[in-house]
Amino acid sequence: MREVNLAGVDLNLLPALEALLKRRNVSHAAEDVGLSQPAMSRALARLREVLGDALLVRVPGGGYALTPRAEALSAQLITTLDHVKAFFREPSFDPAKVQRTIRIAGIDTHTILLAPALMARLATEAPGIDIRFENYGPDLIERVETGRLDLAFATANTPLPPGARSESYAHDKLVLVLRKNHPMAKKKWAIEDYGKVSHVGISILGDAGSELDAQLAKVGVHRRMALVTPHFIAALAAVAGTDMATTLSRVFATRFADQFGLVMKEPPLPNIDLELTVVWSHLRAADPVLAWVRGVMRDVAKETMDLAGSRVSRRAEKL
Repeated sequence: MREVNLAGVDLNLLPALEALLKRRNVSHAAEDVGLSQPAMSRALARLREVLGDALLVRVPGGGYALTPRAEALSAQLITTLDHVKAFFREPSFDPAKVQRTIRIAGIDTHTILLAPALMARLATEAPGIDIRFENYGPDLIERVETGRLDLAFATANTPLPPGARSESYAHDKLVLVLRKNHPMAKKKWAIEDYGKVSHVGISILGDAGSELDAQLAKVGVHRRMALVTPHFIAALAAVAGTDMATTLSRVFATRFADQFGLVMKEPPLPNIDLELTVVWSHLRAADPVLAWVRGVMRDVAKETMDLAGSRVSRRAEKL
């Protein structure tokens, strides 16, 4: 039996072969696959060479008949083409039938604002998908690249490793937060005022610096970080009971302003925008489950974590 070198076989010949066997006419087959008649004639010649068979033979009275080999191929070709198309087709799935755990690096803003609404959606649309929020750490990139983490929340100005993918899911702004009776609560702050009070900082990765401190340093202002915590809710609680201040998410502060007795002020900073993103490895770019989950998170975040979201905007108008 003659061995076929697949590296030398042009798969584009298969649609031409299907049309020729079906139509038994070079001109009509050419129309079916969008080729010129000369191009289809060349395809037929190439198929005869590759398969070692005439495939189509002229019969008295005009037209063509299939050779026995062509008859046998005709019965196999439809199934073969279906398999080839399926090989290249993007995998589909039914969310309701998925059984999977998605691991996400996030903080308390996500577990408090996003998680409840996300789980409510999953309960009805994908009850087999479980969510595990995990802490950040110095090995974050390695965990994402090795698949131990599926997704990680970040901001648009977070440096990404080569090959990482990201997309925006919500827009927020920084806000200066004080307790209602703070001595500087009614004052319009200048950037120099950041150096006059003690502050609560949020450190996600255990580092001491922040982009806010870099902005202050450019104008020669240094703030005392009296308390550093990895939790946004702890920062609000600490500010509520002291004369310290904190600068964090407006959406999150708005959610707890009444509960903690807080006031929010526009920070006197050159840049207060927060573009919130979700990050994943390029190795997971074609994962349909993760793509679907990210879509659900975007939908939910527009209502729970976006500054323009209907729930957030209505709440903010009262403050």
